[in-house]
Amino acid sequence: MRMNPLLLKPEKDTQSQVVLMGQVNAELSRMEWRSRSLSVWPVVAQALDELLAENDVVVIEGAGSPAEINLKSCDIVNMRVALHANAACLLVTDIDRGGAFAHLYGTWAMLDKAEQQLIKGFVLNKFRGDATLLAPGPQMLQDLTGVPTVATLPMWWQHGLPEEDGVFDMAPTFGTGVSSLPPEGAELARGGPSLRSRPPVIAVIAYPRISNLDEFQPLKNVPGVRLKWVRSPSELAGLGEADWIILPGSKATNADLAWLRAQGLDQAIAFHAGRGGAVLGICGGLQMLGEALIDPHGIDGNGPGLGLLPVVTVFDEAKTVQHRQAAFSTLRGLWAGLSDIEVQGYEIHHGQTAPHSAMAAAGDIAYPVMPEGLAWQNGAGNVLGLYLHGMFEDPRVLQALFGAATPTLDSVFDGLADYIGQHFEPGVLQSLIA
Repeated sequence: MRMNPLLLKPEKDTQSQVVLMGQVNAELSRMEWRSRSLSVWPVVAQALDELLAENDVVVIEGAGSPAEINLKSCDIVNMRVALHANAACLLVTDIDRGGAFAHLYGTWAMLDKAEQQLIKGFVLNKFRGDATLLAPGPQMLQDLTGVPTVATLPMWWQHGLPEEDGVFDMAPTFGTGVSSLPPEGAELARGGPSLRSRPPVIAVIAYPRISNLDEFQPLKNVPGVRLKWVRSPSELAGLGEADWIILPGSKATNADLAWLRAQGLDQAIAFHAGRGGAVLGICGGLQMLGEALIDPHGIDGNGPGLGLLPVVTVFDEAKTVQHRQAAFSTLRGLWAGLSDIEVQGYEIHHGQTAPHSAMAAAGDIAYPVMPEGLAWQNGAGNVLGLYLHGMFEDPRVLQALFGAATPTLDSVFDGLADYIGQHFEPGVLQSLIA
């Protein structure tokens, strides 16, 4: 929590939920947004001081521009943090968007003198072409500011990092892993459908208030897997016959469920599941799959679910926020490859989910496939819902589901470190750390 002590979860275009040190703070959420910084800064500063005391190097990532003059008085995520830590700062621009030198100079010029003194280097990111053609721009910029350009980073497609701020599709994307398509006759999982004729297709429903979407990046890195964000039935139909449909987490489950129905995606998902297609719901997605959402405390709203799992979710006042390690029990159908695998992840949700008692009495049973209500499977075996985020970051899960060696985020970060080492001026980062 100290790594990200303050989290804003957008619930509407003009309203955000404030999460401070992992806990929802209703008072701060109601507060006028410019007034929050005075209340939250002491907590942010304490978390930063503790990390600085415990570690030799702390890397601090800003958010947005550090020089937005309309936000400067209440900005606590950029230069105020840098000044507090007396940090050596690099100012990075996206040259692919154009106007990079103007962006760097304009940002530097709008900083206070004390803030300008913290800027030790400029970085040009996403450059395409011959870097020598940039001259004499970097030297002219240094003459104006006294700050050198310390790196020009080439455009790197399909690097394997999750997108930072939202879903992103240049085109239907195939994974960029360490091997090619699965061998002839391979299956998506033990007992799953054959992949002989084409690569597996995974559709992730991209509702407006989607959350924790970076956990699906490992799927995009799986060799031969096609992952597509879907916002309408026509986009889903355009994929042909998807092997999976995933309902991800949501910052506002009932609102996103209403959006899903307005698009007609509820019927498309039900049709897919009715034909035996695989459906996976994670956290808010699990809650949507059930029969009903019950909200006695006004947390998220009451409403009917999609009816694909015979479970009911009741929202609690308290929010569950914790790391978890748990093992799947025996699963059936496409998910059978996950049986007995222990996975690590995290929970961050309101509400508890349990079987629908009347449906269970009538023989429509939700099968618990993880302890303590963490995961449920339907009787047919094609619909699975779980509360645990981060499952796809476990190489054992990807191996069990796809039968292929798959790049992990650790290997992606190692590759990024090598890339940075290649393109920064020699010794720059070491000198800043020293």
